[in-house]
Amino acid sequence: MAVLSLKVIDKNDNTICVRSGEDFVDLVCMHTYQEGDRISLETSEKNVYLNWQVDDALGPAFVYVTDNVSYTIPFGEKRISYSPKVFSGERHYLYAEIARRDEVEAYRNLALNPADQHCDVPCFPHASANVETRGESVFAAKNAIDGVRANLSHGQWPYESWGINRREDAAMRVDFGRKIKTDKVVLYTRSDFPHDNWWVKVTLSFSDGTSLDFPLEKSERGHVLTFPEKEITWIELKDLIKAEDPSPFPALTQIEVYGRNVLEE
Repeated sequence: MAVLSLKVIDKNDNTICVRSGEDFVDLVCMHTYQEGDRISLETSEKNVYLNWQVDDALGPAFVYVTDNVSYTIPFGEKRISYSPKVFSGERHYLYAEIARRDEVEAYRNLALNPADQHCDVPCFPHASANVETRGESVFAAKNAIDGVRANLSHGQWPYESWGINRREDAAMRVDFGRKIKTDKVVLYTRSDFPHDNWWVKVTLSFSDGTSLDFPLEKSERGHVLTFPEKEITWIELKDLIKAEDPSPFPALTQIEVYGRNVLEE
């Protein structure tokens, strides 16, 4: 049994509400969030698979947690990459639950994490990049693993994306925090034409030291990239070759990495 605890804490480290439970905990917080508030997830066991929901409007995330997690509630410019319903009002429902064996073993999109943050935290998958357009939240790498595929425009939710700020060496990484096996990646490139450009070739680099090149085409549909199964801990998208088009703005709406977790016997 793992003891799980959820807390909402204000900017002065005062606990607003808290609840604990074995293998499952939920928390109803009757409070209008203020800037500086954060959500704390504490677990008595580390390196565990969890389903956790930081907000009922955001929905649950299947994650791998290696330590206690602190989630900072976004305000101001950081808020516009989320649905306006997220973290709003005075009633909030949060929960965390140890994942079932069948959920852990399932073939799924292992890159999906709507609860990812724009900082290094012990909660995976986690997206990062060497560039994000103007440092704006609507172009952050984490947007590309939040599960929102809307790619016909750009800017505020639901059109948030990973923007590369015209960098020729732009690269984005998804860390899984543990070993996984994968054989398929699906890319949803942003397709706000004619504002956007597109990539005609991309490279996937893997933690096992290998790399694969894939041709892409101008399309709003998902680009399905398949390959022999690999056992990895991270994947990187790099060497992004854009089309000869007047627009200098290619971008990524979503990356999906399909596979299974590698379980210790």
